[in-house]
Amino acid sequence: MRSTLVYDAPLRLFHALFAFLFTAAFLIAKTIEDDVPLYALHKLAGLVLAFVVLLRLVWGIVGSRYSRFSSFELHPRALFAYLKGVATGERRRWAGHNPASSWMAMLLFGTALGLAGTGVLMSTGSEEAFEDIHELLANAFVVLALSHVAGVLLHSFLHRDSIALSMLDGAKDVAPASAGISGSRPAIAALFVMSVLAFAAFLFTRYDVTQGTLKLPWTQLQLGEASETFGEGQEDD
Repeated sequence: MRSTLVYDAPLRLFHALFAFLFTAAFLIAKTIEDDVPLYALHKLAGLVLAFVVLLRLVWGIVGSRYSRFSSFELHPRALFAYLKGVATGERRRWAGHNPASSWMAMLLFGTALGLAGTGVLMSTGSEEAFEDIHELLANAFVVLALSHVAGVLLHSFLHRDSIALSMLDGAKDVAPASAGISGSRPAIAALFVMSVLAFAAFLFTRYDVTQGTLKLPWTQLQLGEASETFGEGQEDD
């Protein structure tokens, strides 16, 4: 019975937003031509995703026990032992992230920030220089994400541990029960949501759809092409 709270609300919220924003950005990039105004949503979603990752990095330092990176199993020896256990059918349960999910989380964070960084550089006039790297990172992210899902399913089957459900309610079946956290931090989760919404609103209010530009205090990004209607109006003047 899953009765021990291990994952707080901010962590679970991050997990959901992280998956949603990347999926949205990826699908937009694959289904909408880059000369269509709606394509800018791909880049806006990518910027919000980067902001969410930065918040997660902060929470990885100051958050509750299993949200902190200090609880991650990142020693290569631990990963090797975990993979060996998978191969031999050894059953074991982790209160927090197991070694594979610990490594996967860090790889996904790094890849997401790499995508955002190359996307910004492409939007400042260096598209040709960084387009291939950006696409490579996007494909790598997809491979990592699918591997993560497969790993979760395999772990759940081998260890009889419904870890996927733990990202919904934060609970696991671990021993001793004292290994759990004292609360889910709902106030921090609410602040997390408000911060993400405020950042998204800031981006959308600074985006000029007629010019396809995002005007930030320190720079201007070209997220799309200028509207033809706007251009015709300028010629008539």
